[in-house]
Amino acid sequence: MIVILKENPNPGQLQDLTAWLKSQGVEIHTSHGQRQMILGLVGDTSRLDMDLISALDIVDEVKRVQDPYKAANRKFHPEDTVVELANGVKIGGGHFALIAGPCSVESEEQICSVALAVKAAGANILRGGAFKPRTSPYSFQGMRERGIQLLLEAKRQSGLPVVTEIMDAAQLPLFEEVDIIQVGARNMQNFELLHALGHIRKPILLKRGLANTYQELLMSAEHIMSGGNSQVMLCERGIRTFETYTRNTLDLTAIPVLHKLSHLPVVIDPSHASGRSWLVPTMGISAAATGADGLIIEVHNDPEHAWCDGPQSITPAVFQEMVPRVHAVRQALELEKEEGRA
Repeated sequence: MIVILKENPNPGQLQDLTAWLKSQGVEIHTSHGQRQMILGLVGDTSRLDMDLISALDIVDEVKRVQDPYKAANRKFHPEDTVVELANGVKIGGGHFALIAGPCSVESEEQICSVALAVKAAGANILRGGAFKPRTSPYSFQGMRERGIQLLLEAKRQSGLPVVTEIMDAAQLPLFEEVDIIQVGARNMQNFELLHALGHIRKPILLKRGLANTYQELLMSAEHIMSGGNSQVMLCERGIRTFETYTRNTLDLTAIPVLHKLSHLPVVIDPSHASGRSWLVPTMGISAAATGADGLIIEVHNDPEHAWCDGPQSITPAVFQEMVPRVHAVRQALELEKEEGRA
């Protein structure tokens, strides 16, 4: 249920209303818009009298929300969520993130050189895998704790905030200096992990599972947000279809659909979606044209000898050529919006 308040509600009446609602056992998520305040009510709202609430002087309208996800729902939170990192980088609400780096951390020289290269090309966040979930137990599983240490060294040298993937809640102490924690596609419905991430105050990049629906993705975000962590970003990284030429099928429809259903930022991963390096720039630019809030790109200084996912990694030189094209598309979209408002 959502309660839409009139402009400038009386503070005393608002305090009385929220106190009464809490006494009824519901949780209140408050959203401040440009002109209205919305109270999103989560819990058993079936016993709340809509007519009684509607009759209050400060209430403009009361609506029941049938969607199972509440905190992630745009109806509860009409304004876009903006995720802000400690160094001032913002994602969502018109702020665009370029996240780049290797699939896996391999050495100090490798991760630091790539970090400096992608920063020079325009990236504002560094990615790098320390824990690697692999289909084969015989494949490289990541440098684990040492990989995080090297990633943080690259952060110190480049000044870029970092994002890396967590595999288990028990690993959380290793992620204290990590700026964004990534939940991989295989862990999208690892609910124990999601609940643990809901009790920290750190941005989460939640990847869509390879065979999951939009609602399932949003329900996974809800598991995190229900714990109090509202800093969640949704990531589309391709879904499994009957097509075998590409690694996955990039679902660009996810961008407008998720923006319609939710207020959370939407980031696109064209590297995992395509699995082919030559497709990455085109699909990244296409995602920017479709309204993505950010891109996460695999960039490696020597893709042919990468320890993990070399075929889908682009070089720093290709990334440098891609960045201005992405910005040109976004500028064209902004110009179109401005002309439409004129």
